[in-house]
Amino acid sequence: MTDAPCVTTAAAAEASPDAEQTGARLGLLLGIAVLPLFVSVGAPSVTLPEVATALGVPFGATAWILAGWSLTSAATMPLAGRWAARRGSRGLLVAGMAVVAAGSVVAALAPTLALVVVGRLIGGAGAGAATIGAFTLPGALPARARLRALGAVAAAAGTASALGTLVGGALDAWAGWRVVLAFPAVALPVLLLLGVLGRRTLRAVPGPRDAELGRTDVVGAAALTTLAAAAVVLLQTRAVGLSTGTVGLVAVAGLVAVVVVRRRLRTRPDGFVPRRVVAAPGLVVAGAAGGAVFAGYYGVLFVAPSLVEHAVGGGSLVAGAVLVPAAACAVLTGRVLGPVVRRAGAWQVLGGLAALTALGAVLVAVPVAGAGVVVTVAGTAVTVVGFAGAQAVVTGLVPDLVAADDTTVAAGLVNFVVFEGGAVGPAAVGGLLGVVGVPGALGAVALLPAVAVVAVVVRNRRVAAS
Repeated sequence: MTDAPCVTTAAAAEASPDAEQTGARLGLLLGIAVLPLFVSVGAPSVTLPEVATALGVPFGATAWILAGWSLTSAATMPLAGRWAARRGSRGLLVAGMAVVAAGSVVAALAPTLALVVVGRLIGGAGAGAATIGAFTLPGALPARARLRALGAVAAAAGTASALGTLVGGALDAWAGWRVVLAFPAVALPVLLLLGVLGRRTLRAVPGPRDAELGRTDVVGAAALTTLAAAAVVLLQTRAVGLSTGTVGLVAVAGLVAVVVVRRRLRTRPDGFVPRRVVAAPGLVVAGAAGGAVFAGYYGVLFVAPSLVEHAVGGGSLVAGAVLVPAAACAVLTGRVLGPVVRRAGAWQVLGGLAALTALGAVLVAVPVAGAGVVVTVAGTAVTVVGFAGAQAVVTGLVPDLVAADDTTVAAGLVNFVVFEGGAVGPAAVGGLLGVVGVPGALGAVALLPAVAVVAVVVRNRRVAAS
């Protein structure tokens, strides 16, 4: 187990000003550390039309530049959670950032879309590990300090993602889209510098204890990763022009993966997907709701910059600048998240974030019918609120839903579901654009957070009735 103090220690530290200050400082350090990672979420989105032209591919196929990053981020997270449970979160952060740097260099130098995507897949894997490290490191702190730290990380993530369109546009205008793809590589030196500057704060955070996890279930890990990849590939069938035979093979692989995962749950209760963790009341609903929010946000992020460019007639830099107000929503979300969760409850806030994301996705579809760029920006800003808050709320719920020894493993699995949603969103929109257009594609993605609202409401009513 990592970073899980006993109940008595947590209760005693709850009122400690030192714990609150440690949480604030840790949140600041981790928030700065993840900035380059989440800038890389939004930054490439403003360059996708240019990438499509430069590499001679359909615009819909460039969804893989966003979806691939989220896909391998998701696939890496359960493994990263187990690493953190055994060895702690700090080394995981450094290793993840190193992989991000390597993948970003590959993507920036790639001569074809396929190789660009390979680089993004590598970088996404590192980002998944680093994200788990950042979101699990505060897990040892008392609840209030932990939420404060997670709120700061979430605010930084949301702000960076929203500002990513401006950063991407500026870098593109200055040096081209390849520099935009290389930008995440700066995360590693930034992290190393922060480690030196913040060593006193890091020493104040309780370290890991050895977890009794047994050997890694390689078959279970492979099956879960295959299932995640198959879902995204099938959504992109039309956009990338997959043959019928390839689609059939991917579908069969996905079905086999489902069977294997279900069987491992029965025969390997302590496997890669521990049965006791999945069975924890509310855990699946929390992860699915977070994934639905990410699907809505990433789906909007895929098309919003191109909609703005078309509406205002500017290039990527103009589109990025127009979307900057969305970043203010991320900052505001980070500042109010903690107090709102304490007053209203984490589950109520999660349901509200899902509802806002569904609304935002619908709003972004409206300007296609002539409502104007203002509505596009407003809708994007609303989805940023959901994105900035959902991961922090879901990750913050984990310690209350599972046993202490399962916290980091559960966090990895929950974030796997959340970031799989981030891969599904742009893949679904990219795959549906040529069939139903932007309104239909965003409307379909908006259904996911809308269903999540219903699931959270049903869960809350069942808990209240029990």
